[in-house]
Amino acid sequence: MNKTIVITGASAGIGRALAEACFTRGYHLGLTGRRMEALKSLRGELLARQPQSQQRIELCSLDVDDSDSVGPTLHELFERLGGVDIVVANAGINDFSKVGRGDFAKERHILQTNVIGAIATVNAAAEHLLARGAGQIVGISSLASLKAIPTQAAYCASKAAFSMYLDGTRMELGPKGIAVTTILPGFVATGIMPNVEKYPFAVSAGQAAREMLDLIEKRRARGIVPAWPWKYLRPLFGLIPDGLWKKML
Repeated sequence: MNKTIVITGASAGIGRALAEACFTRGYHLGLTGRRMEALKSLRGELLARQPQSQQRIELCSLDVDDSDSVGPTLHELFERLGGVDIVVANAGINDFSKVGRGDFAKERHILQTNVIGAIATVNAAAEHLLARGAGQIVGISSLASLKAIPTQAAYCASKAAFSMYLDGTRMELGPKGIAVTTILPGFVATGIMPNVEKYPFAVSAGQAAREMLDLIEKRRARGIVPAWPWKYLRPLFGLIPDGLWKKML
């Protein structure tokens, strides 16, 4: 039986690419995002590729910034799908900000989306999967959770917080049969960050999504995407001097 996966923030970027990769491998999809027209366009494109497919694609309008609505909205989607095996907390934002330069409102928005909205998603997923007695939660964090980036302090902090939350969730839910996978993307070419191609070892959203799905299907606790070369450099992150890191970026 094909598994069912729900992906938040599926209207663009990594979420959209992951939806495409999952559909190609036979998953039923539950896709959420703020832009319903973009979700409908994606569904149309996927079904056009495989017109004989019996895979389901259910759509749902969801803005994770409205954290009180996340649980009820996702539970309604879970019910429409007849139960869900995997939930991917992907919805997130990034922006450049400078400390002490009047960007606090921007930083607060980043934290609201990437921490509070993501945690609300994980909680809704956990409630559903605990009732089912099995399943998997996937959180899209970032390589930026391991090493700060100038002018992205709030983004780095938000992803570090989400990674820590996922670690705690893994310890709580693992004994109950629910896997928790934390994925740390490096530089991925999406609209979330302009001119990302200039950064080291940047990859396309499609490549990143395929590597992510491999990690999800193996139920890995953690994984870095792209694996090369970041997973080999990860032990060195804490040793890179700030000045050298700034030059690399």
